[in-house]
Amino acid sequence: MKKINERTMSAREKRIPELAEDAVKNARSRTLQSGRNVLEAVDGKLVVTHPDGSRKVLKSLAAPITVVPGQKIIRKSR
Repeated sequence: MKKINERTMSAREKRIPELAEDAVKNARSRTLQSGRNVLEAVDGKLVVTHPDGSRKVLKSLAAPITVVPGQKIIRKSR
C-alpha cells in the first residue's frame, strides 16, 4: 500500500465537502428520474418533491442549532 504525505492527505480532506455535495445532488437527481419522491428541507420547511417537479410542504421545521466546533450538546430525553 502506497503511503501518502501530510500535504497530499490535507488536499484530499479539503475535497470531502465538495464530493459530499456532488453525491447528494446526484442521488437526488437519480431518485427523481427513477419516479420516486424526495423528502428534503427547503427554507426551514419539510418538503416532498415529486418527479414532475411539483412540491408539497409537509410542515415547518424548528430553527437550526448553531454548533461551535468541539461543542457538545446533550439532547434531553422525552
